[in-house]
Amino acid sequence: METRTEKKHKKQKRKWPYWVGGIIGFAILLALGYGYYLYDKVGDTVDVMHEPLERDDDPERQKEIESILTSSKSLNVLLLGVDERENDKGRSDTMILMSLNPKTNSMLMLSIPRDTYVNIPGRGMDKINHAYAFGDVALSIQTVEDTLDVPVHFYVKVNMEGFQQGIDALGGVTVINDQAFSQGGENFPTGGIHLDGEEALKYIRMRKNDPRGDLGRNERQRTVIKAAMDQAASFSSITKVGEILGILGGNVKTDLNMDRMKTLFSDYRNTRNNIKTLEISGNGDMINGVWYYVVPDEEMNRIQTEIKNHMEAK
Repeated sequence: METRTEKKHKKQKRKWPYWVGGIIGFAILLALGYGYYLYDKVGDTVDVMHEPLERDDDPERQKEIESILTSSKSLNVLLLGVDERENDKGRSDTMILMSLNPKTNSMLMLSIPRDTYVNIPGRGMDKINHAYAFGDVALSIQTVEDTLDVPVHFYVKVNMEGFQQGIDALGGVTVINDQAFSQGGENFPTGGIHLDGEEALKYIRMRKNDPRGDLGRNERQRTVIKAAMDQAASFSSITKVGEILGILGGNVKTDLNMDRMKTLFSDYRNTRNNIKTLEISGNGDMINGVWYYVVPDEEMNRIQTEIKNHMEAK
């Protein structure tokens, strides 16, 4: 009889979910902070990953960012998971805003449904994940800022192919599963389960058999995110550093440079100890023959207020 491992190796690989790479990328970025003694090696990889935006040329913005970091004020990081292929820019099929408040050592995590019906500057009403296809990271950030009425201070963008390798390089993640189900030939019982990279992507893909649909899937995504951050923060395998650096350099882009990355690690790392998640409640609706996730104004106002209150808390 074939073992579970043998079966997995025979299975055809499915596309990896687009959002996850960004999360794992950010988690690994935090993990790299432990290796200050590997500063030069890490620095070379960060140089490859560093991709500033046009807005970063604004000296006033840089002054504001430095003030925020120096004073350890709240900041927001937009995580983008994208599927980029040859001759195809792709779309940010996952957008997750993480608001870090070092004063309260807490983090607010908001998953933005990819089909959310919003105004994309210069393009009009459309699905929020189309902003990336229209104007790359810059327009994605602008759209999120306009929609949520809060600033995005940094971004981390990762191509989907960084997900499975990232989870495996960390030695997998352990999550508490509250609903037994099967997906892609794998069975996921209730209780504590350990997931390798392939299992983790299948775990967060299930939607059709979840009574909460996308909201249930989003919750599993956040569960894996938290587990990955915990694993990354305690990561100490020197032998894996080269592998992790290779994964990062080939899949991650961010406007965080080495100095700012170190500041996040030293001054903001404890925000992961108290994570609160937000869900955007809306309804599916057909508009001109296209399905959108429509969010009422009062619900969007609630989300905006929650984020601002979190940022201002002391």
